[in-house]
Amino acid sequence: MTPPQRNSEDRTVAALLAPDIVALLDESPAHIAAETEEMHPADLADVAELLDRDKLQAFLAALGPARAADVLEYLDEELRTEFLEAITPRQAAELVSQMTPDDRADTLEEISEEHAEEILSEIPTEARQETEKLLAYEPDTAGGLMTTEFVSVSADMTIEDALENVRAVARSGRREAMHVIYTTDTQGRVVGVMSLRELLAAPSGAKISDVAWTEVVSVAPSADREEVARVIANYDLVAVPVVSESGHVMGVITVDDVIDAIQEEQTEDVQKFGGMEALDEPYMQIGLAAMIKKRAGWLSVLLISEMLTTTAMQHFSGELELVKALPLFVPLVMSSGGNSGSQATSLITRAMALREVDLKDWWRVAARELPSGLMLGAILGVIGMCRIASWQWMYDHKVWLGYNYNPHWQLIALTVGLSLVGIVTFGSLAGSMLPFLLRRLWFDPASASAPFVATLVDVTGLSIYFVVALLVLHGTLL
Repeated sequence: MTPPQRNSEDRTVAALLAPDIVALLDESPAHIAAETEEMHPADLADVAELLDRDKLQAFLAALGPARAADVLEYLDEELRTEFLEAITPRQAAELVSQMTPDDRADTLEEISEEHAEEILSEIPTEARQETEKLLAYEPDTAGGLMTTEFVSVSADMTIEDALENVRAVARSGRREAMHVIYTTDTQGRVVGVMSLRELLAAPSGAKISDVAWTEVVSVAPSADREEVARVIANYDLVAVPVVSESGHVMGVITVDDVIDAIQEEQTEDVQKFGGMEALDEPYMQIGLAAMIKKRAGWLSVLLISEMLTTTAMQHFSGELELVKALPLFVPLVMSSGGNSGSQATSLITRAMALREVDLKDWWRVAARELPSGLMLGAILGVIGMCRIASWQWMYDHKVWLGYNYNPHWQLIALTVGLSLVGIVTFGSLAGSMLPFLLRRLWFDPASASAPFVATLVDVTGLSIYFVVALLVLHGTLL
């Protein structure tokens, strides 16, 4: 589980409590557990992050293994890893054994492989096998997100027997997904689902099979976290079972874990859209060398791509020298094309993530973006032409003498207007089609970053601009 981001108010409360915790540690550490009993583990994690490193171990030890494990789940990842690698494997095993299976696996995934193996060797056999099973899956798949702590009952049970069974499970220890109960047949395959409320409200003497819903929404262990999030959102679930090919429930993914996964996925996409590789760590924790490595690659590619812009301008250098006004509008037409392409890319990439469009819909998207691009280009073209006309008006009325007068300003305005129509249309089409191309090549569509699309459209936009200028201004003595 990724520790949630806490706001400044939470930190302020922790800062006020930290001195009292330190005083208790020095005077009567045995009283800390009782004094903090009513505090949420997330608040205790805030306090722990403010303590000196030598006080942290004493603080968690004073809380007891179960309570300390709760606090560790909310602790900053870097601090949690540092703490677990600093104590003995036996001490670490005592703490992580108290965590829910999915959080235990996530915690061990964060630390070095050598330390993780040492800690696993100290964990009780059943918990170790459970953890190794979860570690075998990729972290961003359903198998990596699921917890093996869930409740299931036989569909042939009576309501009374099922209630006794659920009570026994609840009393035996932690069960993360107690609010949903899955029913199984004689072979142990899932055949139904019901909420705890439905079980409590069921009539006496009835069988579970008479009450449970038979349509069970589930995901495969190989499903990625985006698919899991989509299933939970579409069906308004608080948990979704991970079911094997044989129909047996392997684990359950709860909505809080899905929220964490969605946050991580969106963070990756936003970073990629900015023209860089996704960061593996929080911004304030990643090293300088790693940061440079993540950003330098894409910046270098974009720089090399932008060199094509220089090539295009060199090719039309004669026209630039002949028509002094043309270079004035190069930033205008380039930025408009890049902006339209970035808009289209953002829209289609998000639509793909939400499964609103698929690969087969590329022609429908193109059919929408073509008229959209033409209309948007026409709007921007009119604005550009009006701007040139206003410059000419100011010159004619001696309001602004800094403008280089050109007797054929109407043709230049027409050049800019027509160029914007072509460039914005091309930008919209190119930006909308690029995510489809990347998906077809098995790349993440989010890699179609805004800077990359803008660079692509810049080069083409310049060519369109100068070609239109040649056609419109051909034969004009300027």
